[in-house]
Parts: sequence; C-alpha cells; structure tokens
Amino acid sequence: MEASKVKAAIEEFNKYRSPEAVAKLIDVGEGFTVIGFSGPFCRSCGLCDYFDDLKIELEEKMGGSIEISKIEGGESEGYLITYRKRVK
Repeated sequence: MEASKVKAAIEEFNKYRSPEAVAKLIDVGEGFTVIGFSGPFCRSCGLCDYFDDLKIELEEKMGGSIEISKIEGGESEGYLITYRKRVK
C-alpha cells in the first residue's frame, strides 16, 4: 500500500473521530498496513465500526477493496488492526 494514501486516510479518519478514537500508522508494506487505535472509545458497542470506518477511508484513497485481516490487543493498550488489499 502507498504510505501517502494510508496517511491521508488516517488523517481523514482522525479529523472526525478523534479524540474518541485515534488511528496511528504502525507499519505499511506491499499489500498491507497496520494501524494502531487508541482512545476512550466504547469497547462494548460498535467497536468494530471504528475499524470499518477506516477501512472505508482506505478503500476511497486506494481505489480498491480492502479487508481487515487481523485484530490484536484490547483493554487499555488499544488495538492493532492489519488491513490488506483484497486479491481478486
């Protein structure tokens, strides 16, 4: 994935969801990116909506289909989400 497009998607996400949920670029490589999520967001209702919202931003910036391939973490340390380009 292109780092500049990932950063643009994160910036757009944070514009509307920070400080409740804050996304931060952790890693980016060929066909994947890892994003850290932190904040006081509600963990019991709609938590995955934040991850899906960034997925939509990534799809708009990348011009293709993206999937969430891994969710790690939880509790006070936040979450690490791996997004991958969907292979057709």
